[in-house]
Amino acid sequence: MERIKDYLMMEEEFLRNQQEYINEKFEEEIIIEFFRDYPLVVGELKELFEGNFAIVSTPEGEEYVPIMSFVDKTKLQPDCSVLLNNTDRSIVGIIEENVDPVLSKMIITKIPFESYDDIGGLENQIREIKEVVELPLTHPEYFDRMGITPPKGVILYGPPGTGKTLLAKAVANQTSATFLRVAGSELIRKHLGEGAKIVRKLFQLAQEYSPSIVFIDEVDAIGSKRFDACCSGEREVQRIMLELLTQLDGFDPRGDVKVVLATNRIESLDPALIRPGRIDRKIEFFLPSHNEKRLIFQIHTARMNLADDCNLDDILSFEDDLTGADIKALCTEAGLTAVRNRRMKVLCRQDFIEAKNNLVEKKKNITEGLYL
Repeated sequence: MERIKDYLMMEEEFLRNQQEYINEKFEEEIIIEFFRDYPLVVGELKELFEGNFAIVSTPEGEEYVPIMSFVDKTKLQPDCSVLLNNTDRSIVGIIEENVDPVLSKMIITKIPFESYDDIGGLENQIREIKEVVELPLTHPEYFDRMGITPPKGVILYGPPGTGKTLLAKAVANQTSATFLRVAGSELIRKHLGEGAKIVRKLFQLAQEYSPSIVFIDEVDAIGSKRFDACCSGEREVQRIMLELLTQLDGFDPRGDVKVVLATNRIESLDPALIRPGRIDRKIEFFLPSHNEKRLIFQIHTARMNLADDCNLDDILSFEDDLTGADIKALCTEAGLTAVRNRRMKVLCRQDFIEAKNNLVEKKKNITEGLYL
């Protein structure tokens, strides 16, 4: 009986200890859930201090915040994304990600089907972009023998629809380098410092996947001339441009990373952005001439089912300011006109002239409406 009594006492003590342990664990989980309760604030870790404190950049600015004991401090690194409690602004978690989902969408995994053969009338522009982008990536030894530094970047500028984006697609098609495409407006974010962080990570990603080409379309959205900003949104845009300037001409060499910018308004860009050393080549695009229009027409009508007596000179005889994009739209409209009339062939004198008159008239109305 004494032995049974001792055994039962041991069982009672064991169950009591287990109950205390479960209660402590449950209370700790409740505390953790309390600190991780919604809403949480996403911040960027700037600097770590002893005593479980850190400086974090938030939408409201930089803050000196504590780090909760249950956070794995071995994973806290500068520039990592952390979760902050909305009440006491303490770090309660870490956002772990290998590649930012925003940046993963910028990597062109499917090679564009456009090539240099699909571009009509841009021989000089094609030659210049080959010298600046392709040659340094394919034959860097040429520049070593000449004792010169390969060009870092190029900017394509000119009226809309003259082939700037098309030429960038052709470069992506012809080279084996990783192609990263981003529009200037995609870099403008809601939270403070987020756009500059994306620019910084974009060039880091380009370094990891080098040789690579970074194509920034509509760069005037973030690269306009600096002035005294009167609101936080304008200051954020200027911070993005300053980060872009740093990445284009920083202390760290970019290696096999080439930058291609495109804009319709080069006069609005900040001079520091397009100076030599950051952008070494400026390629201007013009409205196509009569012979260039013919080449563009031949490219877009090569796969069209045209009538036997179709003569493109009847269309090109009109002196209109048509761009390459206008000519492509003209060919599409002529094909739709033939389909609308239940015909299997496109008539040059009828379908193309009708489509061209409609295109010119609509373009004229839009232009007049902009200036009213």
